[in-house]
Amino acid sequence: MKLLVVGGGGREHAIIRSLKKNPEIEHIYALPGNGGIAKDAECINISATDIDKIAEFAALNNVDYAVVAPDDPLVLGCVDALEAKGIKCFGPRANAAIIEGSKVFSKNLMKKYGIPTAKYEVFDNLDAALDYLETAPIPTVIKADGLALGKGVIIAETREDAKKAARDMIEGGIFGASGSRVVVEEFLTGPEVSVLAFTDGKTVKPMVSSMDHKRIGDNDEGLNTGGMGTVAPNPYYTDEVAKRCMDEIFMPTINAMNAEGRTFKGCLYFGLMITADGPKVIEYNCRFGDPETQVVLPLLESDLYTIMRATTDGTLDNTEVKFSDKYACCVILASNGYPVSYKKGFEITFTPEAEEHTYVAGAKLDGEKLVTSGGRVTGTTAIADSLKTAIEEAYRITDGVKFEGAYRRSDIGKRALAALN
Repeated sequence: MKLLVVGGGGREHAIIRSLKKNPEIEHIYALPGNGGIAKDAECINISATDIDKIAEFAALNNVDYAVVAPDDPLVLGCVDALEAKGIKCFGPRANAAIIEGSKVFSKNLMKKYGIPTAKYEVFDNLDAALDYLETAPIPTVIKADGLALGKGVIIAETREDAKKAARDMIEGGIFGASGSRVVVEEFLTGPEVSVLAFTDGKTVKPMVSSMDHKRIGDNDEGLNTGGMGTVAPNPYYTDEVAKRCMDEIFMPTINAMNAEGRTFKGCLYFGLMITADGPKVIEYNCRFGDPETQVVLPLLESDLYTIMRATTDGTLDNTEVKFSDKYACCVILASNGYPVSYKKGFEITFTPEAEEHTYVAGAKLDGEKLVTSGGRVTGTTAIADSLKTAIEEAYRITDGVKFEGAYRRSDIGKRALAALN
């Protein structure tokens, strides 16, 4: 059986490694993949957003099943294009991927169907936004409507910062067309939880919860990034919270999408905040989170391919989705200067143990050498019987990954440990 995985980061590397455990899968193509993924799949130099070429390649090479992992190709209709060629896919069609593709769509959906989320206003006119920000409660949250690599959210601590963020997005175009319309949102407080869930549009089977660390610096200081590390499970996600989320958020979201004629199949990511009033949705993603996937999939005991096929075929209700009761921690190594500017082209080396536990994100092959080519370069994951041991092991194994200018946070999992204790 031949599979195709669209994408080229640490998330895709984790998905490919997990899929390879199924003995029926003989070959995996990664489009475009990366230098590290090349050890686990055949990398084909086709961009993840070149939808026509992806569909053409899949048809020519008789691909049996495709996994579309990143947000951009999903929003652009990659699943639709592959299905038009007769290829079954994991992931939502474009009309359902809009749940991530437009913050305005998702906020309006939640308001219409009574799904708990922060209060908000929408603006595409700068003067109107600035007028509103004169009296809006501070701190406030400014979000670009469209996709912005996980960086299109500004938490403004002062009125001046809020106005600057609105100006930068609507007038300055810092996120291109994605920021021409903005959501100004109430600032919620409480612990954040990421829950990825498999769904076939009828049944929802959540994966193990996780905790992301978005800021570049220790103690959650500095700029937002695509994520500097994760732990799973998240200690704030208790059985009681999980039940409320299923009843008040997960199933209502799936039902709302069905009611709108936008049936969602694949992985739906719920970014949640556990407020004093209960769990609320901060954001939806239409795909596996990155780097959450790098702690969630290593804990999956069921066969990933079987589950993915069940989401496509509508048989998730009678498909086993089982996770280990152990703990996982992933530590990201980034290029010094990320997320602003950084140098590329430094050789990456691994100890054998580190290579086995590391997913490669921002790297390419230069001859025989693997060299850095992105901001977040690697993610190293350890699994253990306790969270404390998983964190210690992840840092110990990460010491075996070397490249010039490597930067990491030193406190991944610290908040989760404090919550457990």
